[in-house]
Amino acid sequence: MDRVNRTKSGPGPVGANLLAVRSHNTALVLDLLRGAGAEGISRLELAERTGLTPQAVSKITARLREEGFAVEAGRRASTGGKPRTVLRLVPEAGHAVGVHLDRDELRTVLLDLNGTVVGERYGTVGLGGGAEAVLDLVAAEVTALVGTVLGRGAPADAPTLLGVGVALPGPLDHLRGVLHRVTGFPEWAGFPLRDALAERLGVPVVVDKDTNAAALGLAAAGEGGSFAYLHLGTGLGAGLVIGGRVHRGARTGAGEFGHQVLQLDGPVCPCGNRGCVEVLCLAAVGRGETSEAARVLGVGAGNLVGLLDIDLVLLGGRTVAGEPEAYVRGVTEVLAARARRAVGAGEAGPEGVPDGVPVRVASGGERGVAVGAGQLLLGPVFGRDG
Repeated sequence: MDRVNRTKSGPGPVGANLLAVRSHNTALVLDLLRGAGAEGISRLELAERTGLTPQAVSKITARLREEGFAVEAGRRASTGGKPRTVLRLVPEAGHAVGVHLDRDELRTVLLDLNGTVVGERYGTVGLGGGAEAVLDLVAAEVTALVGTVLGRGAPADAPTLLGVGVALPGPLDHLRGVLHRVTGFPEWAGFPLRDALAERLGVPVVVDKDTNAAALGLAAAGEGGSFAYLHLGTGLGAGLVIGGRVHRGARTGAGEFGHQVLQLDGPVCPCGNRGCVEVLCLAAVGRGETSEAARVLGVGAGNLVGLLDIDLVLLGGRTVAGEPEAYVRGVTEVLAARARRAVGAGEAGPEGVPDGVPVRVASGGERGVAVGAGQLLLGPVFGRDG
């Protein structure tokens, strides 16, 4: 959690340094406080659910109250003895900015500790305009958002700001915050986005792929199990959640779904290969053939399902948002046909086995990626690194 331990001074809760959440045990307590909502939770319940001693819980909650992250929320009758004091989380004690930097648009959101959107800005951008110019625009948008909502002139002056999460097309190295070759924008290759933006803003910055951020946001919102989030917009990618955690791969390159080859002699893709699912799908979109685009997407999804044996396929992105029912229907049909073939032609399959993996539109809408980018900062505070 070193990336959010930034010391700040000034009035109000000290959010940016998060001195109170430097331990795993504190994160456990904070997560339970968040889950309890406005009703709160008692220290005894915290001890029982975390396995910590009552003395340890008392020390942690005292520190959280001192730092402004928790307050008393009244008293609750107990089974014996005096009523128990309950505590609740203070959502406004910490904030995170989420940035969705797409190929042609920019969306920034401000989240409180509950993950609730408390501010939002939207505009256009062009990755082809050059890294320095684009980052100047991102910094200006973040500064304007923080200033409007938190009343501070610069992000570094906002005592409750944990930092900024940025999600954009991959591939990239999320550990170092360095971009690889963004399809269609080779000039960004090797650019140290994380460090360059952190220098401009004076707060911690975390960078990840747009699809990973969206998947993290969905998991944080309660989407369980193992699932694939397929994002179809100006490009095509996937975010994978396996066993409740985002799967990034050994070199952070997992989820480059759009560049699996479906047709060896197909059209040339901007990545340099031929017949990638992305170029085939986007070509169908460009021709107005939504059913064909959905079929291609379904074939790619079928490969993922067969390889990873996931529970669910979620669809998102602006292209899907234009005709959501058509894409869900098309992908579902492909997966259902594949499932029927797997158990034998004409057979219904074993009792209780679903007819293909469920497919539905992801929650979160147009701001889903930006919200997920903010969760890159919030997750570690509650012991959820994604």
